[in-house]
Amino acid sequence: MELHQIRYFLAVSETLNFTRAAEACSVTQPALSRAIQQLEHEIGGPLFRRERSLTHLTDLGKLMLPQLQRIIDTLGEVKREARELSAPAKLQLTAGIMCTIGPTRFTALLSDFRMRCPAIGLRMIEGVPADLASRLEKGAIDIALMASATGFPEHFEVRPLYRERFLIACPAGHRFAKMTSIPIAEVNGENYLLRTNCEYRNAIADLIKNCGGSINICYRSEREDWIQNMVAGGLGICFIPEFSALFPGLELRPVIEPELWREVSLVSMRDRTLTPAASRFVKAVSAYNWPESRF
Repeated sequence: MELHQIRYFLAVSETLNFTRAAEACSVTQPALSRAIQQLEHEIGGPLFRRERSLTHLTDLGKLMLPQLQRIIDTLGEVKREARELSAPAKLQLTAGIMCTIGPTRFTALLSDFRMRCPAIGLRMIEGVPADLASRLEKGAIDIALMASATGFPEHFEVRPLYRERFLIACPAGHRFAKMTSIPIAEVNGENYLLRTNCEYRNAIADLIKNCGGSINICYRSEREDWIQNMVAGGLGICFIPEFSALFPGLELRPVIEPELWREVSLVSMRDRTLTPAASRFVKAVSAYNWPESRF
């Protein structure tokens, strides 16, 4: 079975006229007729019923029509993807990354994605959830990787990727360093360093309050490196996601009673068609085998 035979068959199926089908395919009618006959021979039966000026599909022809159409559609999709991959300038992806997400979770994923789709250029824009949501709505970014303590609007398509627990970071020699895990109530009265870009900061404060505790906020910063260095320097403690990029000198302990987790998701606009580059990235991220928690 040759592809030109399938194309000729589909043309006759659409026009129900061998002459017009030949014209549409830019071949002579005898050549088209021979190709159809060869196809019928290979399939094992007539595909058309020819009645003078009238042409109709046989039952076999009706059965084969969707099957052969699918072959041509699949071939067209393969060719389209091949053209896109051979034109890197046309395949650009802009992804928003929540600033509290550490790169350690994504290095292996990006390496794998690069090998699979070398023609796709990836630009990453860092921001807080509100900023990323606004950029997504305006079309300034294609997709976003982020978490939310309060949920996402209905017009977002949310694909959960992995759960990540919160840890307490403290300096060496702190009383928490002698414990294997830290109940929330134990945070009461501690000097606290506030990560102002943390999307769970209000939820954490409410959780501590509900457990009967309070904290003394000594310093605030949107800079993760500043907060971590101040923790290492003995200025206080902080809550930090497990897979953050960590500075040396920190003692990390999981939070319990209750445990505190966040869910990182891949977010896009629900009614907006993904670009080919974004579609490939979504498939790669969704299929990725995320490492388990270390605690």
